[in-house]
Amino acid sequence: MSTALFTNKLPFLSIIVLLINYVVVSCLRISDVSNESFVFLSSSNGNGEGNHRNNHTTMFLPLFPPKEISPPRDELSRRHLQKSPLSARMPLHDDLLLNGYYTTRLWIGTPPQRFALIVDTGSTVTYVPCSTCEQCGNHQDPKFQPEMSSTYQPVKCNVDCTCDNEREQCIYERQYAEMSSSSGVLGEDIVSFGNQSELAPQRAVFGCENLETGDLYSQHADGIMGLGRGDLSIVDQLVEKHVISDSFSLCYGGMDFGGGAMVLGGINPPSEMVFTHSDPLRSPYYNIELKGIHVAGKALNLNPQIFDGKHGTVLDSGTTYVYLPEAAFVAFKSAVMKELHSLREIEGPDPNYRDICFSGAGSDVSQLSKSFPSVDMVFSNGKKLSLTPENYLFRHSKVRGAYCFGIFQNGKDPTTLLGGIIVRNTLVSYDRENERIGFWKTNCSKLWDTLNVSSSPPPPSPPSGMDNTNSTAHMTPALAPSVPSENYAPGEIKIGLISFDMSLSIDYSELKPRVPELAHFIAQELDVYVSQVHLMNFSTKGNDTLIRWAIFPAGSADYMSHTTAMEITSRLAGDRLHLPDTFGSYKLVKWDIEPLSKRTRWQQSYLAVVVALLVILILGLSASLGWFIWRRRQTPTPYDPLGSVETMTDEKELQPLN
Repeated sequence: MSTALFTNKLPFLSIIVLLINYVVVSCLRISDVSNESFVFLSSSNGNGEGNHRNNHTTMFLPLFPPKEISPPRDELSRRHLQKSPLSARMPLHDDLLLNGYYTTRLWIGTPPQRFALIVDTGSTVTYVPCSTCEQCGNHQDPKFQPEMSSTYQPVKCNVDCTCDNEREQCIYERQYAEMSSSSGVLGEDIVSFGNQSELAPQRAVFGCENLETGDLYSQHADGIMGLGRGDLSIVDQLVEKHVISDSFSLCYGGMDFGGGAMVLGGINPPSEMVFTHSDPLRSPYYNIELKGIHVAGKALNLNPQIFDGKHGTVLDSGTTYVYLPEAAFVAFKSAVMKELHSLREIEGPDPNYRDICFSGAGSDVSQLSKSFPSVDMVFSNGKKLSLTPENYLFRHSKVRGAYCFGIFQNGKDPTTLLGGIIVRNTLVSYDRENERIGFWKTNCSKLWDTLNVSSSPPPPSPPSGMDNTNSTAHMTPALAPSVPSENYAPGEIKIGLISFDMSLSIDYSELKPRVPELAHFIAQELDVYVSQVHLMNFSTKGNDTLIRWAIFPAGSADYMSHTTAMEITSRLAGDRLHLPDTFGSYKLVKWDIEPLSKRTRWQQSYLAVVVALLVILILGLSASLGWFIWRRRQTPTPYDPLGSVETMTDEKELQPLN
């Protein structure tokens, strides 16, 4: 059979194969774009600002890795974190060591007034500064205005509360160990938990501050969200209404990432969660039955009763560090220092404190376990909670690659106090219903996405009689956005994305490795998922960096609602982004709202159209090949006449014999 057919058809097949490859690669690129964030590296003009109108080639580099086809390890744990029928899912903000606390957002009143509250398991009252307060500090949000809420009611004096001097209204007073205090009146109003929560707004009693002192006066956060045991606790009030189960969970971010997640209500605990008994009668705080500590696998030579003095071992989310009884601290310090072979002890960052610090460990938190020993907390039931170095260390603020003990001696107080540092990157479940507290080591900066398997639900409908007007709708933006030109009714605008330019007083070479961390903080401040925050492009000018960010709709949604967009833009307009000082000072230059593109429907169906064309192309090619083969079989194979064969034979026979 001649090979001429295949030789002649090869260019045609090559073209077809190349065309198919091109279409397939195009399809893959289309699907990948939706899963990645890109940074545009464009050339700069003479002023150092990006020139986007030149003809230079633009490079597209993935800012975050694309989603894997197989679910990652954290995603597999979602089956363990299924929510109870009703729960309030709320993100945590700020950073434990930069701010000294974690906050969540709570909305009070009708229309809602927003507040950033410290989550505190050691407090029972939730309180915010009141408009009548004469001695309240300068905080993150405006004071609560009872007169502006149509659903506010003062709690009248009764036998179950402490009354004011006129015996007309209930009051509260709270004092804390660091000598700060808060006092005010009690009121009742609608409390909302944000649009990421499935729990509808509820009426609740809270404190309206008229006086605050100490750290409460100087702190950036607005107030306290009390999660402790007591009638005024927000948890107890929701449980009393039977809207959540008697449980809540907290998950604090790690050393490099702040924020985290909180759930009011129950979750099905992961199978790896370690539980310890928590006796509500032992103390008014959340206590655990700690019986021993192991350092580098070796038990400290301590009497287990040392962890049971006074209030016992108390878990307090409102405390930053860990405080041990004297004997336990001395034993822990000695055991850890025996394991530090390649580090050098140095002075602490604050001359007013004798911190125990060491240099030479490097800046990579994931490698700290090579320099510092592991620590295990042993409970009375024999279960162990393994801690990593970030659970007992904090970064030295003045020496790169240096770390300090975040565990201190608790003076002469025999109570063991476990602050937030001990549970960084740990999901802590306060299962009050079963009198136990559970611990599960995980990445808390990713846990919020894990708990929210689907995209954020729309804001829940308020109870009957409640005005659904959002206070942010009445705010005048400080920066005018580019309003869509289409004649949409306000409730019909479909927002495709929100973009904003941010100027940071930090060189991009220093900022570049921390871009994911910055995106994480922006997501927290705007109350969106990290996956919604995309870095679009950047330019540099001297030591400053100008970055353009875009906020896209959550999950697989094509657009964000008008309400969600208004909430985001109100925070931008009100300059309510609060970033750690390590990013330098910043300012928002401008922001824009872009409506849903009219091409969205075509873009959505583009892949389907391309696939359909690919199928048609393959079928057409197959039909062409089939037709050619059939024609080939119908055409007689060329052969020589019979006479020529005989002639060839005769000629051979006439050749002389050798």
